[in-house]
Amino acid sequence: MAPKTPVLSGRDAAEHVAIQALTFIAADPERLGSFLAASGIGPAGLRAAAREPQFLAGVLDHVAADEALLIAFAEQAEIDPATVTAAIAALSGRPPRDD
Repeated sequence: MAPKTPVLSGRDAAEHVAIQALTFIAADPERLGSFLAASGIGPAGLRAAAREPQFLAGVLDHVAADEALLIAFAEQAEIDPATVTAAIAALSGRPPRDD
């Protein structure tokens, strides 16, 4: 397995990570139900919402807020968990957190 790296360059890369995270969440009914409940969006609204950078940042916020979910996603996506934080910053304009 290739080394995991937190390097993220550009908004397109951040959007790619967020879409990977949304796909990861949607692949499991329990994770999806939890996300839908937390976000207040319905299943029918996901596709349209996924085009919005702030929604994508929210997807990553949801993942980052749950350490077990963050680790599971990072392992599945073969990325460093810090990549999620960097992607949130790129999509939202907020500076990265120092967790």
